[in-house]
Amino acid sequence: MQVIEETQVRVVPANEVPWEDLQAVLGTADAGQCQCQRFKIRGWIWRDSTLDERMTRLQEQTACGTPDAPSTSGLVAYVDGEPAGWVAVEPRTAYPKLRTSRIPWTDRNEDKDDESVWSVTCMVVRKGFRGRGLTYHLARATVDHARTRGARALEAYPMLTQPGKTITWGELHVGPHQAFEEAGFHQLTHPTLRRTVMRIDFP
Repeated sequence: MQVIEETQVRVVPANEVPWEDLQAVLGTADAGQCQCQRFKIRGWIWRDSTLDERMTRLQEQTACGTPDAPSTSGLVAYVDGEPAGWVAVEPRTAYPKLRTSRIPWTDRNEDKDDESVWSVTCMVVRKGFRGRGLTYHLARATVDHARTRGARALEAYPMLTQPGKTITWGELHVGPHQAFEEAGFHQLTHPTLRRTVMRIDFP
């Protein structure tokens, strides 16, 4: 399977793309049901919300189709002009359930209300583009996006894949450890066997 080259990829803030392009990506994965609301809805996502409600929330959060919107909740990647990937990246405080998850906070004592720290919480690659390295392009794009919008630091909570171990795309929605490592993140903690906390600090 051919690796996707840098010249084939264009990564754009979600507010600058049509809503239909984002749904073309999410509709081919488990994320089509979640609509990137796992860390947003305070209750149990499937019990306390409907798909229509989650879609409405994501549309508001991304501000798709509104280029002059003051903020958005992620980036959409195009490969040869086709919508192919999505990554959620915004201030850490935008994710209420991240506050109560043990993974980001194990062995750490940090202000959970610090709006200058941003987080990457989800990556989705559209069927037909998987296994070709697009997550590496997405991870790199989050760095410039967060930095140019005033972030002091950017975190991710990826999965550490192991040779010979099968990983489903649903599990890997947090992104692979290696992609963030190559993007310049360093490991802060290793709270579980397969999950790490990665971070990049900006001058």
